[in-house]
Amino acid sequence: MDINKLTNKNLVNLNIQGTNKKEVLKEMIALFEKENRITSADDFYQTILAREEEGTTGLGRGIAIPHGKSDAVKELTLAVGRTKEGIDYNSLDNQPVNLIFMVADYKGYSPDYLKMVSKLVSKLRIDEYRESLINAESEAEIIKIIQQL
Repeated sequence: MDINKLTNKNLVNLNIQGTNKKEVLKEMIALFEKENRITSADDFYQTILAREEEGTTGLGRGIAIPHGKSDAVKELTLAVGRTKEGIDYNSLDNQPVNLIFMVADYKGYSPDYLKMVSKLVSKLRIDEYRESLINAESEAEIIKIIQQL
């Protein structure tokens, strides 16, 4: 899994403007659309909402990893968003979310998709790693930190 193929600085938003979960999800999906990684923002949004209905992807510790597989996705992609203020995301620990890692993949079996989500969850449990992402000053710095996956 080559992280450089999965994300780039244009798939990072350090200043999420949304004030609620649905706004933030749409803002993240717009990154995929802008980078031509999906064919339909609406279709992928519905996929993400359906996944959220199964159970929150707000894992706690200020982290959310919304993810989904859809025919609207052209290739496995990771987008990263950050909000300093935090948003109510219905997280498992009932705390606000500051970091959002959205994973998009095409439908069907994809071992890299499972690896990506698993590596993210494992790495984000480390306080120092999480703090480095929260305190990053640029999109390029975020990408450099993510490359440690």
